[in-house]
Order: sequence, then structure tokens, then C-alpha cells
Amino acid sequence: MSDALRPMARPRLYEQVLDRLRHHVAEGGLRAGDRLPPERELAGRLGVSRASVKQAIVVLEVQGLVEVRHGGGTYLVRDSLDAEPVEQLVERKRRLPDVLEAREALETKLAELAAERRTPEDLAAMRAALDHMATEIEAGEPGVEGDRLFHAAVTAAAHSALLAEFMRSIAEQITESRNESLRQPGRPHRSLTQHRAILVAIEERRGKAAATAMRRHVRTVAKVRLLDWNPGDDV
Repeated sequence: MSDALRPMARPRLYEQVLDRLRHHVAEGGLRAGDRLPPERELAGRLGVSRASVKQAIVVLEVQGLVEVRHGGGTYLVRDSLDAEPVEQLVERKRRLPDVLEAREALETKLAELAAERRTPEDLAAMRAALDHMATEIEAGEPGVEGDRLFHAAVTAAAHSALLAEFMRSIAEQITESRNESLRQPGRPHRSLTQHRAILVAIEERRGKAAATAMRRHVRTVAKVRLLDWNPGDDV
């Protein structure tokens, strides 16, 4: 039986607010660093509740498009508010816990094995990755490529073909979790510090310490705004 005549989905009010905010930024020529009007003003101009405006701002914050400074307003992080569809955001939220669980299981073991099996070339690759990440962060970037290179170097240093294949099989999901984590305020510097702790343990051939440091890191990665967001709020 065809579902063409299934009930039509009604856009949540905050999704309509998102659309209006996107047009406001585009038409007003706003750029990164510019401040959005206060929530109370937006609610009045749009004719909606402050709760609807707040939920829309939360969605933009989750996607790294705005920075909310407590007591200081909401500021654009980019030159536009071209947010991904809420449905995609909901799907990403749904699968993220499973990805993070898999990362913790795999990467803690990889770090332990890397401490036991690493070669001078492996260590050089890890150091180069962290140098790259530090350079990215100094340039105001989140350090995504350096992060990727470091975790790839740890995987290679474990010299386990099967575990490396497992990591390749979830590479796309890992990229999502990496991007999600590194857009959190202050996270790039913290991740770099944690990577350095992992490297020290691997250099010193302390397998359990390397596994512990990696576990601590992956659990930090798991602390993202997206997982606190409640997409079911219809305000």
C-alpha cells in the first residue's frame, strides 16, 4: 500500500525560526564575529516564544555556527547560517554513541599495542601529526587533519592488520565524531594536550598507560553538545 498520502510532517516552530535567522544573516550581510539580536528581541520580532528562539540557537550552537557567550550574547562563527537539515542532525545524534563506544574499544587496544610495537618511523609520524595539529590550531583552525593523522599513526604503530581494517570500516563515522568534538569551545587545545600524553606513554613503551590515556581522550571526545540536545522539543 502506497504511503503517498501519509500525514504530512509539520515543521517544528524552532525550525521556522532557523530559516528566518538564516535569511536575516544573509540579507543583513552579517559576518563571523557579528552579534545576533538578543533572544527577547528576536522573539518579539518573529512573534514566537523565547523558548522557540532558544531552541533554534541551541541547534545552531550544536552545529558550530554560533557561539553563545553567557551574559554576552550570541555571535556568528561563520559568515552564514547554512545549517544542515535537522533530520540529519537527529540521525547523527542517534548513531554517535555507538561510534564513540566502538572507538573506545578499538583505540585503547591500538594505543596499548602501539606502545609495545612502535618503530622509530611510527614515532616520527606521530610527532609530525601533532606538529601539524599545533600549526592548525595556531592558525585558528580546529586541528581536524592533524587529529586524523595522529590517530592514523597510532593505528599504524599497533601493526595489527585486522584492527586497522576495523578502523577503516568505520572511518566515515569516526570523521563525524572528530568534527563534532573539535567544534566544541576549547576542545582543540585540550585534544592536542591529550594526544601528547598518549604519545609520551607510547614512546616510553608503557602499554597500560597508553591505553588509559587514549581512553581518557575518547571519553573527552564523547562530551559534545549534540548529545545534550533534545530534538523532540516542539516549541
